[in-house]
Amino acid sequence: MLDSEHMNEAEQRRLAWRCRRGLLELDIVLQRFVNGQFSELSLREQQAFDALLDLPDNDFWALISATETAHENGSMHSVITKLRVAGMNHNQEAK
Repeated sequence: MLDSEHMNEAEQRRLAWRCRRGLLELDIVLQRFVNGQFSELSLREQQAFDALLDLPDNDFWALISATETAHENGSMHSVITKLRVAGMNHNQEAK
């Protein structure tokens, strides 16, 4: 659980490791997100991202690919929106 205003390096590495998933599309989007946008997240958004990483791959991918919606709080919605942008950037590069 994230409990400080700034995550230490060990916590950042733990979250980066949790982004390695079995579903290739999800793995690509998460790695792109961590490399490009993660450092800009607020503490609440980091906590929401940590909670999202608990989801099974298919459920997580359904949220990111916008095929499913969830009852999310403001921070969760913000992170999902940022993940969707990272996913759209990946889809445009794949074309």
